[in-house]
Amino acid sequence: MTTLAASPRLDALERGRQHLLALQHAGGWWKGELETNVTIDAEDLFLRTYLGLPDPRLFEATARWIRSKQRQDGSWATFYGGPGDVSTTVEAYLALRLCGDSADDVHMRSAAAFTREAGGVEGTRVLTRMWMALLGLWSWREVPVIPPEQILLPARAPLSVYSFGCWARQTIVALSVCCALRPQIRIEVGVDELRTGSTRPAPTDPASRAFGLLDRALRGYERLPARALRRRALQAAERWIVERQERDGSWGGIQPPWVWSIVALHALGYELDHPVLAAALTGLDHFTIEDASGRRIEACQSPCWDTAFAVLALLDSGLDPEHEAIQRAGHWLVGTEVRVRGDWSIKRPELEPGGFPFEFANDNYPDVDDTALIVLALRRAGASDNGAIARGVNWMVGMQSSTGGWAAFDVDNASRLPLKLPFSDFGAVTDPPSADVTAHVLEFLGLEGRAGEPAAQRGIEYLLREQEEDGSWFGRWGANYLYGTGAAVPALAACGLGDHPAVARAVAWLERVQNPDGGFGEDLRSYRDPTWRGRGPSTASQTAWGLLALHAAGSAGPALDRAVDWLVSTQRTDGGWDEPYFTGTGFPGDFYLNYHLYRDVFPVLALGRILGGNR
Repeated sequence: MTTLAASPRLDALERGRQHLLALQHAGGWWKGELETNVTIDAEDLFLRTYLGLPDPRLFEATARWIRSKQRQDGSWATFYGGPGDVSTTVEAYLALRLCGDSADDVHMRSAAAFTREAGGVEGTRVLTRMWMALLGLWSWREVPVIPPEQILLPARAPLSVYSFGCWARQTIVALSVCCALRPQIRIEVGVDELRTGSTRPAPTDPASRAFGLLDRALRGYERLPARALRRRALQAAERWIVERQERDGSWGGIQPPWVWSIVALHALGYELDHPVLAAALTGLDHFTIEDASGRRIEACQSPCWDTAFAVLALLDSGLDPEHEAIQRAGHWLVGTEVRVRGDWSIKRPELEPGGFPFEFANDNYPDVDDTALIVLALRRAGASDNGAIARGVNWMVGMQSSTGGWAAFDVDNASRLPLKLPFSDFGAVTDPPSADVTAHVLEFLGLEGRAGEPAAQRGIEYLLREQEEDGSWFGRWGANYLYGTGAAVPALAACGLGDHPAVARAVAWLERVQNPDGGFGEDLRSYRDPTWRGRGPSTASQTAWGLLALHAAGSAGPALDRAVDWLVSTQRTDGGWDEPYFTGTGFPGDFYLNYHLYRDVFPVLALGRILGGNR
């Protein structure tokens, strides 16, 4: 191991490196908690109530966590420091009622008052109303129709299930079964105090109005569906769901399709001891965290992602590739390679399986973003890979979309039609190419000396087209323009474009948005309100993203020095950093993530590159 010479900055890097090494699991991987909002915890209680799995201790531990996240105005937000959200508040309120909290309690009265002022239960998103329908508090007839017959459409049909992103696709198939069978129980609590009696405004744009008419037509069909066709559709949907269960019992390793697949299969007659449901329920236990704060559920887990970044950070800090931590991580990462055909093969049937996943078990859905980082980490670690790197690179390049960019899970999954459907209000439902994923692919290709190849050139053209007028790049999977810019500039530099005018514009933007304290931060409201672009309290991860871009651009001026000093001055004595803010993105504008490892891995990555290391 390289020993860093003494100085405040190098001491900070050494402490950060040692702290990161201490977080490695004995099996070779890194995994930080992936924190979300309380809807995930509330919906776990809704699911258990529907299944008849009461557990007073479990419910109270969850209630303690939910109560701890309530805001002073009585609401719950979708991210730390964010504004109250009516759907999140309704779900939290209902979960606490299930746990025994009285509607007359002070905290519940304030939640009810906020809900009514924000539009009441009538103003909640579709999924919230579907959960209420499951619990007998809403009518299934009053939620948008998702017909199970959709599963029978040809894969390339405009509104087939494959026109949706993989996370939405899995959820929609399960919900279509629920819409047809309308499972429902009756609970002893109600939400009348959350109602306003209002109606939702009708859409005004022509496409949404047309799909509203289609929804009304489908409601008519639901009253008397063609029996043979409905039976065939339900059977096809059942097979589709069961075939896509992962080996850890999940569906895609993410909460929405997981819980709704359980509901759908139970409605189809699967008992709780059926192997599919037994595995699903056991798997949820491995996504559960319980401590003094209460009990909470991870919406997903990120070991492959976390491990790739940890390896790159340690190598950039100067750690020898032969170090046992690097070798253990490399061995583990190689073992996660995906060698089966998933839904991605619908668009790329000729492409050989390869690539890497995000989670412990994602064989059905490897992703381009993880693959780009993992093949880079394995290459730099000198790992023995038995061809996994070559297969991963081939698969990754083969997943390029027609625009020249890369998306996370699919190819050319960018139709606007699914966004107009009445039930498509629960976040991003498609998977179009994005600047951040494309940048990670290009950074690898550039470092491999492949920037001149046609695929890379098309990717570079896409990335340059995607630059915003202010000089930043949009961040699809991280918050937000800081994340996109922190990925795009190193990619362009790796491809030999460090002196491109686009890079100079990005540096100028970073210098404009840098906080007075020297750090960088961006509030998640920037996804909907452009006045928040690059604005927000400084965070360790976002400051590191700004530094990665400044360093890659060759900027060694005051902006870089001030950001480095901010990281050094805010480091804890144990080598880590505090970061309560959410800087990860699930669905822009709707669902966000706090990757607990981001606060530790990105500062080491940035400081390592700037202060020497191996770069």
